[in-house]
Amino acid sequence: MYDIIEKKRDGGELTKEEIEFFIRNYVEGQIPDYQASALLMAIYFKGMSEKETATLTMGMANSGDMVDLSSIPGIKVDKHSTGGVGDKTTLIISSIVASLGVPVAKMSGRGLGHTGGTIDKMESIPGIQTSFSREKFFDIVRKVGVSVIGQSGNLVPADKKLYALRDVTATVDSIPLIASSVMSKKIAAGSDCILLDVKAGSGAFMKTVDDSIRLAEAMVSIGEHVGRRTVALITDMNRPLGNAIGNTLEICEVCDTLKGHGPADLTEICIELSANMLYLAGKGSIDECKKTAMEQIENGQGFEKLKEMVAAQEGDISVLEDHTKFQQAKVCHEVYAQQDGYFYAIDTEKCGIASVELGAGREKKEDPIDYSAGIILQKKVGDRVKKGESLATFYTSDAVRCAQAESLFNSAVTIREETPDNIPLIYARVTRDGVERF
Repeated sequence: MYDIIEKKRDGGELTKEEIEFFIRNYVEGQIPDYQASALLMAIYFKGMSEKETATLTMGMANSGDMVDLSSIPGIKVDKHSTGGVGDKTTLIISSIVASLGVPVAKMSGRGLGHTGGTIDKMESIPGIQTSFSREKFFDIVRKVGVSVIGQSGNLVPADKKLYALRDVTATVDSIPLIASSVMSKKIAAGSDCILLDVKAGSGAFMKTVDDSIRLAEAMVSIGEHVGRRTVALITDMNRPLGNAIGNTLEICEVCDTLKGHGPADLTEICIELSANMLYLAGKGSIDECKKTAMEQIENGQGFEKLKEMVAAQEGDISVLEDHTKFQQAKVCHEVYAQQDGYFYAIDTEKCGIASVELGAGREKKEDPIDYSAGIILQKKVGDRVKKGESLATFYTSDAVRCAQAESLFNSAVTIREETPDNIPLIYARVTRDGVERF
């Protein structure tokens, strides 16, 4: 292990045998954290070649269970988002894509910090199960076409150990390490094709478009290197996606969007993501797939598919039809504009933290969640606002939480006399053929 650290420290390229030796022995506890930390820091400063990154990814993917989806007919397409605020796209696009005959067997995560998690959102639906046997998971996908569950079993133990170490050694933001972490989980999950939604902006892990493109290129390269068709979209996270932030509130917005009256920004991104998933599954050109995805919203089949999946996972579908049946927040608090002008900008990360302050998310893994808590944005970037108009509505079970959340939210919002530049929702598309900027 000393020789491997030294080689990478001096900028050498590690061999397949050296990388696999490290992964295998670290997972088995034969390599101490201090040596693993030294290697991570060497990788942070010296980087990795495409070949090294692909080898590291496969070593991590093979460190635990590998899901075999071959018993499910058709081309299976998975989607991964790098995380954001108000990002409830998974449930929308999975329903649209599955309603068109493309099976989606998806393992999702929980929220931590200012970013929400799909599993937490789903668990705001009374009765729903997000953890069950792999056989039941496969059976639901075969019968319904889609199932979304929490990550289960011994999936990628190398990533769990390495991520915990990166978190405390200031080596999280290394593109080879981020790319291998994300892609090892996607490859172990067994789908044939992978769509990546890489966020860029104030509420994202990658703050600039160029950094997001570099990360996307690394992940697409890994996917193609190991035989998985992979496409990435670079999407905006300089503002929350949609109007709702918080678990129950976001499920209601998922339903509204699938019924055809969701926010324009959320609908546009979901159509683009759905079209790219359908394209990967061989359902036509991007333009043809956009058209068919939009039709599934207009004809209601996307929403019906969501209800089918929720019912198959033992959730109460009556709340999807009648949102008043959800657990309701005890406190509703309006936040008003302090001046006239245009809603010029929002610090999305601070906005996400404000929703956590209201009880909608976790600061630590073991924190409980108030499913009814969150924020509904009454104004969006670019809107004209008058002093005293409502900018947002807060929902919480504890009125004491509102003061700190309001202070955070107000510090996140910029109101100016001039109109803001029009920010695109989608910046670029990255494929094995290169980068297409929009």
